[in-house]
Amino acid sequence: MNKNLTETVHHQTFESLKQEENESEFWSARKLSKVLEYYEYRNFLPVIEKAKVACKNSGHDIDDHFVDIHEMVDIGSGARRQVSDLRLSRYACYLVVQNGDPTKSVIANGQTYFAIQTRRQELSDNQTFQQLKEDEKRLFLRNELREHNKQLVETAQQAGVETTFDFAVFQNHGYRGLYGGLDAKNIHQRKGLKKNEKILDHMGSTELAANLFRATQTEEKLRRENVQGKSKANETHFQVGRKVRQTIEELGGTMPEDLPAAEKSIRLLEKQTNEKSIKHKDEL
Repeated sequence: MNKNLTETVHHQTFESLKQEENESEFWSARKLSKVLEYYEYRNFLPVIEKAKVACKNSGHDIDDHFVDIHEMVDIGSGARRQVSDLRLSRYACYLVVQNGDPTKSVIANGQTYFAIQTRRQELSDNQTFQQLKEDEKRLFLRNELREHNKQLVETAQQAGVETTFDFAVFQNHGYRGLYGGLDAKNIHQRKGLKKNEKILDHMGSTELAANLFRATQTEEKLRRENVQGKSKANETHFQVGRKVRQTIEELGGTMPEDLPAAEKSIRLLEKQTNEKSIKHKDEL
């Protein structure tokens, strides 16, 4: 049975056995034993015991995953009798399958299924972790860029970039240098952003870092060389932007205009971070 078919069949079979009570999921050991081709429940009990040992050795509480219960079952002619059973957690089911008889094809396929599911969860967790790191870097770099842009505005004003319009022109010179001739409007279009979405708020960490370097180096160069006049300031900003672009190219990096726009805006990330902070304080 190939991997995809194994996953599909065992997912359907396994999930169809799932029961729920008080918003908690569980599986009947007796029903699971039949699916795993242990037709005599007593032959399944040693597998259960091995799974319990594995549970304990992994540092989990057995009682959280293997719960003894008794149920009334029909035995024919309207008669009923009480039988023992176990409520198994998803983790308990995994341990049971791992400790089953691997010569049974259903057990072998079940082990493959759980291996696939475990790996899928690991990858999902890793992607979440990586995304968290990326979001944190974006927030940090965006805040740094805000602060350095303030300093850049002050230094540019000293050089003769006085009005809001002047500064917009000054900024576009920096963008054109870094983005291969594209100004803010062109970048906005290239990234496929909506009218109310700001370029800086949808930059990933790599793109933000490049722009932060552009801003810090331009501010430093304007001060160090005591640049005077709007034209000279604009040219300085363009040259610094182009130098940063050249460095990216020499390192084999992706040009900033080719980097994808981040789906979550910085504003949304800041809002989510604030909400988490408030929730954490309320829980203390």
